[in-house]
Amino acid sequence: MTVFALNNNHLPPQRRRSLEVLRVAAMSLLLLGVSISAGAAQGQSGSRTHVFLMRGFANVFSLGMDQIGARLQRMGINASVENYIAWDAIVNEAAAEYRSGQVQNIIIVGHSSGATAVTAVAARLGEMGVPVKLAIALDPTTRAFAAGHVERYLNFYAPGGMGTLVDKGRDFTGSLQNISLGGNPGVGHFNIDKDPGVQDRVIKEIVAAARGAAPRPFAQPTTVQAHAAPARVRVGTVETATH
Repeated sequence: MTVFALNNNHLPPQRRRSLEVLRVAAMSLLLLGVSISAGAAQGQSGSRTHVFLMRGFANVFSLGMDQIGARLQRMGINASVENYIAWDAIVNEAAAEYRSGQVQNIIIVGHSSGATAVTAVAARLGEMGVPVKLAIALDPTTRAFAAGHVERYLNFYAPGGMGTLVDKGRDFTGSLQNISLGGNPGVGHFNIDKDPGVQDRVIKEIVAAARGAAPRPFAQPTTVQAHAAPARVRVGTVETATH
């Protein structure tokens, strides 16, 4: 829609007022169309993304995952929340959605033992030939090695507490960043997932990943790596020793 700016000084006052009303109405419709188009674009990118969020122990210490999931849903981004012990089912669901073409961008987020499980999910998907667009860990309880075909891996941790760093595995080729929250007073293991600033950063990263290009597919390995089974045991026993 094109809105022309004309010199209407030669017109009668009533005519000029009528034209001004029409001009304002036209501009309003134009801006509304831009807003609707932007919203549709975000919804379209979000529909090709599935964010899997994993809580930690007993479903009571990681309710920030539910808050993040609800905010993403309101933004039109598909998000689901499970306890970390369901990580194997998450792997199967993510792989099925990716292979069917239903989902292009797989994003994994976890807190506490759910953050430790992020590494296991990414590794197993890598063994199945399924790429992960973004992995985000919030204060994992066991030091682990990033594995799988992950484009970007972010680990937010509170130093001096229960959280640990994430190291690069031998075959990991993505971007890994350990982000210390030591400069954020009051942020610790049990509230890192609920902190508004952390949540905003996580959601910002997810939205950027959802709008970005889909990760490149890669060849599925012909054999399952030997560390797959131990990784499952390690994640499954985290909560028996620590939160």
